[in-house]
Amino acid sequence: MKAEKQALLDDLLSKLEQSPYFLVADYQGLTVSHFAELRKRLKEVGAGTRVLKNTMVKRALRDAGFPEIDEQALTGQNMLISGGSEAPAAAKVLKNFTAEFKKPVIKAGLLDGTPLDAEGVKALADLPSREELLAKLLSVINAPATQLVRTIQEPAGSLARVLQAKADKD
Repeated sequence: MKAEKQALLDDLLSKLEQSPYFLVADYQGLTVSHFAELRKRLKEVGAGTRVLKNTMVKRALRDAGFPEIDEQALTGQNMLISGGSEAPAAAKVLKNFTAEFKKPVIKAGLLDGTPLDAEGVKALADLPSREELLAKLLSVINAPATQLVRTIQEPAGSLARVLQAKADKD
């Protein structure tokens, strides 16, 4: 039994070290079909969920050197959500699912080593996705070049319109 617990702990440690975030939510009262639906939605954004004993999660956080999260967050029946680099996407899925089904209850999280409370996780969910941020950045970068091209083309365009007007008049 002890080897089994150590294997679970090692697996959890590797997941925590690979993921830049993890979220904690109380899944009590969530039906099996809703839990499966939540897993499916999280998988679509590259995240996954696990259910482990709170003492194991506390030990894994301590062993990994992460700061402690709120003690109340690790009580009751909790699930851990972690995954790739898209923390806002996973938080958004969790927040939308909670709004839709009233379960699970968002409790806390950890983002790049910074503890988050429930409100912090909800604020994370409100952030735009990586693609949206990159699109906004690209538009900001392209704006001066677009204005420069318009400025350079304007004298030639004005001259062409004047010549066209002269030609139409004759």
